[in-house]
Amino acid sequence: MIFGKDIDPKDISTSLVERQNLTLRQDNNRISRKTIGFSKKISELDKQMTLYFAHFNFCRGHLSLISLDCLGRKRKNSPAKTSGLTDHNWSLRELLTYPYHRISTS
Repeated sequence: MIFGKDIDPKDISTSLVERQNLTLRQDNNRISRKTIGFSKKISELDKQMTLYFAHFNFCRGHLSLISLDCLGRKRKNSPAKTSGLTDHNWSLRELLTYPYHRISTS
């Protein structure tokens, strides 16, 4: 559902969401259809998905987010770096050792 004023129906597209869903299913065996690696417990799936999205947004460089570094070389940026949340793409070590605290969303 799209909210707001003066939205042109021609601008409404599900292609970005469908592309994200396909990438998620391809990268993640726990939510693939008819697989041996499915999650039996919802809590374990939640933990795995949290790690997946953190890696996707903070560590993984994306082809659509390329910029030039100080030496003029092309570098893939993470969404977190592009949005200004970090100043570099995190390593897996940085992600796994970052102190995080779960907060309630309800």
